[in-house]
Amino acid sequence: MSFKPFAAPLTPEEIQKRLQDLLRQSFPGSGSAPGFAPANEPAAASKESSDGGPADASSASRPLNLDAFKLKPREVKQHLDRFVIKQDEAKKVLSVALCDHYNAVRLALSGKETTNYAKQNVILLGPTGVGKTYLIRSVAELIGVPFVKADATKFSETGYVGGDVEDLVRDLVRRANGDVERAQFGIIYIDEIDKIASAGNLSGRDVSGRGVQTNLLKLMEETEVPVRAPNDIAGQFQAMMDLSRGGRKQPATINTRHILFIVSGAFGGLEKIVEKRLREATIGFAAGTRASTASEDILSAAETKDFVDFGFEPEFIGRLPVRVVCHSLSVEDLFEILKASEGSIVRQIEHAFGAYGIEVLFQEDGLRRIAEMAGAEKTGARGLMTVCERVFRELKFELPSTSVRRFVVNTALVDHPKTSLAGLLAEEEREHRATLRAIVREFADRFRQSHGLSLTITDEAAEFLVEEARRLGKPVRDLCGERFKDFQFGLKLIAQNSGRVEFVIDEATARSPDQALSSWVVASYREGSEAMKPSGTRSEGEPSGNPIQ
Repeated sequence: MSFKPFAAPLTPEEIQKRLQDLLRQSFPGSGSAPGFAPANEPAAASKESSDGGPADASSASRPLNLDAFKLKPREVKQHLDRFVIKQDEAKKVLSVALCDHYNAVRLALSGKETTNYAKQNVILLGPTGVGKTYLIRSVAELIGVPFVKADATKFSETGYVGGDVEDLVRDLVRRANGDVERAQFGIIYIDEIDKIASAGNLSGRDVSGRGVQTNLLKLMEETEVPVRAPNDIAGQFQAMMDLSRGGRKQPATINTRHILFIVSGAFGGLEKIVEKRLREATIGFAAGTRASTASEDILSAAETKDFVDFGFEPEFIGRLPVRVVCHSLSVEDLFEILKASEGSIVRQIEHAFGAYGIEVLFQEDGLRRIAEMAGAEKTGARGLMTVCERVFRELKFELPSTSVRRFVVNTALVDHPKTSLAGLLAEEEREHRATLRAIVREFADRFRQSHGLSLTITDEAAEFLVEEARRLGKPVRDLCGERFKDFQFGLKLIAQNSGRVEFVIDEATARSPDQALSSWVVASYREGSEAMKPSGTRSEGEPSGNPIQ
């Protein structure tokens, strides 16, 4: 009976390596769990934002210097104008609210905080695809603070069925590369906030409705959030590594006092509540005092009572004092986005084709047609992506494997992309064949320069040689060199016998060059110069491709 020897005890480095391997299995696709890093390496930045998009390296790595925050509202709006088309009123309101907020933060950092300052959290109203997310992301990049985006629908009251709202704050820490002090001045953006409005006739809705509002309310006021969730295994491992690593210890909690919360939603149905209130207000003596409200401006007239009737808690909506309405985009607005916005999908398409060395020229009629088609999608600026994906799908697949190096985007291409692609490929084929025919004639020129003998290759012969080279998969110049390798000797002999230095290569000669050359040489011996006549005067049985008289 044999016994296995006891395994040697693991060293701290081996324990750390095994923990890392375990975390990699628990968090596939990343080198380590969020916030976890080896002892000899700094914590890595999160690869993705909370909404699944790529993390913005600029806002995550830029040094935070709110002490030097000197931006004015007009300067913030000018920055937003570079990226977001229209929504002027929303830009103005956001610019003022953001400057007020971060000026107050700057004062707080300098020890001059005012006790009566109320945080100006923002609620954005408007249909999908009008630039709500883009507005907030652009502002966060300008200021240089961490930015997190999430959908309200993924949260639940307890956090067991869905996500926990406190995870948003922890995501800010990850976006700040683990810097808690930096994260506490970030921006949290929650989309689809209208989906957590509680419905009185649906008791089951309360778990992800009123309860989530209550939890968010605590965050929007001021509370201390643990940097690591109590049930987060990766967080516990990180705490262990911090203890073994020594060094600077991060705070255990993050305060939400200076985190700016911005929420948004389409709020379908809210306009009916507002319209009903406005209609009731015009009954009786007030009937002549209120002008009719246009449908686009109804949401602008929304009051706290309307949001409460919609399903929000008064305390929750009261913590969102800044209310901004983003209006739907017209075809002209979509055209301006394509033409003028620095974040336009046009730039993305140009870069996508540019990676393969293909230049794209967008004409105005093509841009306008894309805008018209996107307008029919009824999804705002997102419709531009939908249309462009459909238009350029086949072009992106086919053109990188061809020699096409430029094309123009006009109305015809947008309306009929497959037909335009076929035209581009046909034109590319014509240009390619023309280039190959030019190479054939260049071979004849080089033959004359090297040997003093002129070869005239007919169009039919050149076309045959091009087709034969493509069939055999050979360069056409190499094929010509192989087929006519003996012509310099044979034609020089013919020149000695007859004095002729100009010769015609027709299709028959190109097909059977050795046979033709042999016939020419025999004829030059037998008949001398008279035997070398043009093909139109040959006697029956005389070989084709005779030299020119």
